[in-house]
Amino acid sequence: MRKFSITAAAALLVSPVSATAQNAQPAAQPASAAKPAEDPNQMVCEKQEVPGSRIATQRICHTRAQWAGLRAQDRQEIEKVQTQRGCSGKGC
Repeated sequence: MRKFSITAAAALLVSPVSATAQNAQPAAQPASAAKPAEDPNQMVCEKQEVPGSRIATQRICHTRAQWAGLRAQDRQEIEKVQTQRGCSGKGC
């Protein structure tokens, strides 16, 4: 039961962030057309669905650095859940 709740929580945390992160990343450009580095302290707001509701959304605002940290944390949680395996039998 605990593994299911951890997996469900990780999926809920990652799905809105990763979906918007995939759409927000520009395609690789040649070095001559590269944009200057984006300010890590710039505030970025995203709309995210409220769990348990089909209509309600929340506007969540963080700096670019905080969004990157949240994505990294979500990735770590998913990898942790995926590598943990339940054991029911001999040799556990």
